[in-house]
Amino acid sequence: MEHALTPRCARYEKASELMGKRWTGLILRLLLAGPHRFGALSEAIGTISERVLSERLKELEAEGVVTRNVDPGPPVRVEYQLTEKGQALWKVVDELSKWAERWVDVKPAAARKRKSA
Repeated sequence: MEHALTPRCARYEKASELMGKRWTGLILRLLLAGPHRFGALSEAIGTISERVLSERLKELEAEGVVTRNVDPGPPVRVEYQLTEKGQALWKVVDELSKWAERWVDVKPAAARKRKSA
């Protein structure tokens, strides 16, 4: 398979940096299922700190991929959802998911815990 890609493209580089940050892909995958509140995202990911989750959401919001919707309540509720730009990433996330299913091996949780101890 031959691709006519230039060795370096500024837009690709910027997109790769955004998507390549830890947790970004998982956040996008969760938001593709629909809007989520911060706590639900944090709980679904499990091992992400609230500080890092907040940073990633702010970065995605700054890029126009995610919107932050505040319902003044009471109680105040904040919900995150993908914009049209974010929804356009579904194929990227889907293809990465398919690639991972075929090519990525994951060790059982018990084996990972023994190694880190």
